[in-house]
Amino acid sequence: MVTLAGVAVALAYQAAARQADYRAYIARGDTALRDDQTFAAIEAYSGAIALRADSMLAHLRLGETYQRRGNLDEAARELRIASGLDPAATRPLEELGDVSYQQQQYARAVEAYVHATHVDERSARVSYKLALAQYRAGTLDAALQTARQSLALDPRSSDALYLLGLCLRDKRQTADALRAFEQAAAIAPGSIPAREELADLYRLLDRKNDEIEQLQLLAGLDRSHVERQEALGLAHHRAGHGDLAVLTLGDALERWPDDPGIYRALGRVWLDRARDDRALLKKAREALDRIAASPAATSETLTLYARARLQEGEVEEADRVLQQAMNRYPVDPEAFALYATIASSLGNVEAARRAQTEYEALTSK
Repeated sequence: MVTLAGVAVALAYQAAARQADYRAYIARGDTALRDDQTFAAIEAYSGAIALRADSMLAHLRLGETYQRRGNLDEAARELRIASGLDPAATRPLEELGDVSYQQQQYARAVEAYVHATHVDERSARVSYKLALAQYRAGTLDAALQTARQSLALDPRSSDALYLLGLCLRDKRQTADALRAFEQAAAIAPGSIPAREELADLYRLLDRKNDEIEQLQLLAGLDRSHVERQEALGLAHHRAGHGDLAVLTLGDALERWPDDPGIYRALGRVWLDRARDDRALLKKAREALDRIAASPAATSETLTLYARARLQEGEVEEADRVLQQAMNRYPVDPEAFALYATIASSLGNVEAARRAQTEYEALTSK
């Protein structure tokens, strides 16, 4: 009896020691992870697993560490083990969905998030992630339904409203999409994606002043990107605010004096306004001359430059520039339309027909 009692004491002591070592490994891993020492954290959590292979927590933390390091396959493996060890825990499932989403394995992400929602159907966060994964997987109807479910749980989620707007936009339910984006922007005024979608839809609906308002807000929110000023200037131009367009683009040029996009936009504005005005045509040429000769000149730039040359009566030069524009990708469909006009005027009926066909094919997509 004494011997058996001694064995029991020894086993109890060993179990207690293993548990103490296990906890020490977990604590060491947590400290390393807080200090962003991911390699040390991996060693510590692996030590904990060597002592307790059935520890959901150790596998979860190891998976999280691998995810932070960008080792996504290893992260997914550990998170699957953690989930298997505690099927009632939502965190391993949610993070497994996150990892699969990062890997662009959207169907797997959907599967993980669905399991998580089965465990906890009241989580608006997981419901939103499921809707987003469904959207990326191309299951639009499912994404739309899940986004609405997420909003039922959290009506003030700007992310869910934005996603709802994307789904509705893709289903061509423009009015409903517009309302969703407007609500998202009202809840999160600094949301750049929501305001970008609003600007696009307002342009589609020919609501010029509303489009300009959104582009002005975007330019204020995102001051470091010249493209915001270019878009605003061109929106003023489309709305018939020629002076404001030039003023906006001119101010941008002072901040970004070498940006080709600003010169291209100015060239377009001057060229559209020129008609029979030689002074404005000269300004368009000056803007486009600075960028058209560059090997990096876009098809759009070259097409505008060809328009300017043609407007000055330089038909052969316009033809030469358009040949480049039609072979520069991404191609500006207007290059083919303008080339068809030139070829037709020169009596080259077959070339004009081919160019017109190309133009129609590009613009019908």
